[in-house]
Amino acid sequence: MSVHDKYKVVLTDYVWPSPDVEKRILSDVADITVLNTTQPEDFLAHVGDCDALLNTYAGPITAEIMAAMPKCRIIARYGIGVDTIDLQAATEAGIIVTNNPDYCVDEVADHTLALLLGGVREAFRLDRHVRAGGWDVMQGINAFRLKGKVLGLIGFGKIARRVAGRAAAFGLEIIYHDPYLESPPEDPVARPVDLDVLLREADILSLHVPLTETSRGMFGDELFGRMKRGVIFLNVSRGPIVDTMALVRALDAGIVAACMLDTVDPEPLHADHPLRGRDNVTITPHAAWYSKESMVALQSGAPNEVRKVLMGTWPLNVVNPAVKKKNRAGIQ
Repeated sequence: MSVHDKYKVVLTDYVWPSPDVEKRILSDVADITVLNTTQPEDFLAHVGDCDALLNTYAGPITAEIMAAMPKCRIIARYGIGVDTIDLQAATEAGIIVTNNPDYCVDEVADHTLALLLGGVREAFRLDRHVRAGGWDVMQGINAFRLKGKVLGLIGFGKIARRVAGRAAAFGLEIIYHDPYLESPPEDPVARPVDLDVLLREADILSLHVPLTETSRGMFGDELFGRMKRGVIFLNVSRGPIVDTMALVRALDAGIVAACMLDTVDPEPLHADHPLRGRDNVTITPHAAWYSKESMVALQSGAPNEVRKVLMGTWPLNVVNPAVKKKNRAGIQ
């Protein structure tokens, strides 16, 4: 490439007002083709000669799609999860894949506590009751005291650890299970337990695991059947980790007393879905990540990773580190 040429970057999709940030970060080294589609068949015609792909929700990005991008050096995802990208195929093709792991850690932890408090104190149900014209404190008859209750965290990464720190202030006993931790970290407020113990003891259970082939559908009839009866169930990770109809059955059976969900499967739920319209179910629209501050960090993270690769340096958040042995960018 001559000094007068520029790289080509394709932005598949975005959820913010404009791609001005991307243009500011990359305009001196790349021309950006801005799309706004989540369907591979709609962006395939634009990526054949791209040097980098900026990606939000578009996908899945499969081996076949990567084969159609013979020049692509990096796929930079704006968010944390990379379950829509075939990492093995990317590694074999020499394509670096990055994510943005820290942009919303505090926001998701805060949102988890907001859902937890609103659920335990019946604030959501009482608000709906008042909006409908009522004024009866006993509509919140299932509210209970937090102090002394057990919060069980499935997964104990960055977000879960911040949830634990926040929850401890309310007097909760905090336990967690994370089979992927090589050794449990020293934590001042949370202790590791076996999955059976957590399911049996948790009064409140909160999911904080990534979506993988192993975790997909992890919470089904079998695990719900092992939970403490009357548990409060929260999911702020990924919807497909939970078998949605198994959750409905657990609610119907009284195993789950109430659930607070920021992610569901599918998204969005159709209008007559059995999770809608229940007083003991609260759903937010995959919004735990959002704040004015996190939006800034979200939008700038991926294009900065692309810039590093196009300039010949390693990006910060490589999720397929094996690609370092053989990458198209030729970065040592």
